[in-house]
Parts: sequence; C-alpha cells; structure tokens
Amino acid sequence: MIVIRRLTRAKFPIAALALATLGLAACDPVVNIAGANFPAWLLCAIVGAVFAAAFRPVFAASGIEPYLGPLLLIYPCLAVLLGCAVYLIFFNRV
Repeated sequence: MIVIRRLTRAKFPIAALALATLGLAACDPVVNIAGANFPAWLLCAIVGAVFAAAFRPVFAASGIEPYLGPLLLIYPCLAVLLGCAVYLIFFNRV
C-alpha cells in the first residue's frame, strides 16, 4: 500500500504537467506571413531584437552607452522588454 501511494504521488506532477501542456498549447496566437504560420512570440522576439539593435546607435550617439552598465546584459534585457511590449500591444486578448 505504501508503494502505491508513492507511485501515485510521483506520477501526479507528471500528469499535471502533461495536462497543462495540452491545455496551454492552443493559447498561442498564430500570425500568417506570406502563407506560413508563425507563432506570435517568435515574431515579437524578432521585432524586439531588431528594435534593441536600432536603439544601440541612439544610445551611442547620445553618449549614455558607457553609463548603462554591462552591455551584454542591457541589450538582451532591452530586447526582451521591447518584445513583451510588442506582444502586449498587438496580441493582447484582455
């Protein structure tokens, strides 16, 4: 009886994870670009990276880039921030 309880408790997180994966699989909006379907998060990640790359010359020309901190941390975080902002602006379902 103890073995059965241990197996049941061990399989519960796996079953919950599988059920959550199946339930959340349909929540991602899909964008149709030239006949190919792309997930919205992929489009937002690309746009965020492009916008972060576009901000770099602005920061360098204004002279604030040396004061930003570690650039290997700042620009990826800026890309994530901009990608999330694009997702909230264009794919918000609330």
